[in-house]
Amino acid sequence: MISLVVSTKGRVAEIGALFESLLADASAEYEVILVDQNGDGRLDALAAEWAPRLPLRHLRSPEGGANAGRNLGLRHARGDLVGFPDDDCLFPPGALAQVRAAFDADATLAILTGPAAAPEGGLGSGRWNPAGGPITLANVWTSVIEFNLWLRRDLALALGGFDEAMGPGARFGSAEGNDLVCRAMALGHAARYEPSLRIIHPDKRLTPEAVARAKRYGLGLGFALRRHGVPAGTWAPLMYRPLGGIGVSLLRGRLLHARYYWATFLGRMEGFLAPEASALPHPAPLEPLA
Repeated sequence: MISLVVSTKGRVAEIGALFESLLADASAEYEVILVDQNGDGRLDALAAEWAPRLPLRHLRSPEGGANAGRNLGLRHARGDLVGFPDDDCLFPPGALAQVRAAFDADATLAILTGPAAAPEGGLGSGRWNPAGGPITLANVWTSVIEFNLWLRRDLALALGGFDEAMGPGARFGSAEGNDLVCRAMALGHAARYEPSLRIIHPDKRLTPEAVARAKRYGLGLGFALRRHGVPAGTWAPLMYRPLGGIGVSLLRGRLLHARYYWATFLGRMEGFLAPEASALPHPAPLEPLA
């Protein structure tokens, strides 16, 4: 069984749409663990409506931060595989069957990832590795996004789940999935990227919302690059590429885009130079509650 952990705060209608897509993708056995981080009962009616239609559990998380919610759901997971879809994702038909088949076909596979699909078609949400295959310290930065990241549950628990110092709601606001995969690979576990395995997610690049969070997201990537001792040939292009984006945006008169790239650059530099990047310990293993 695949356990789908959905950590959420603030959204209602989008979760209903996610559940509709799962109902249409009954291609593998799964359960949904809805980790509710709202301070009110806004999801109670939705959970009651969907409980008879989906294998759904509604948990409340006493802690803020997406990764605290994800880790709580992970501890409650009953499946042998676990994934962490965002609360505004949609699942294409057959996606769960593709995940199930990949792990069933290869007992050595510990982690499977795929890219984001934009709702209007094509890829979205960042720069993606064009080729499938093994994930390495060089290509993990273009092969991982949290809502299309699949692990064997026992490994996810042993790794301590997601680092709660990272991700939405934390100072280092992104790259928690990359960090988790890097920690697994450092222990010798096999991870693979499959370009055809796509989960649909709104593409928020170069929007006012993206500009507002760009520095925090940049902090997360810079932190992860430094934490894992990535060679300069890999980290330098990722650190300095936003400077090119600034120049091109200014030449085209796209001031919003220029602001996005500037905030991204500042965040990546600050995260890379943060003392925590070389001193913060990795998460301790999690104990299952299921």
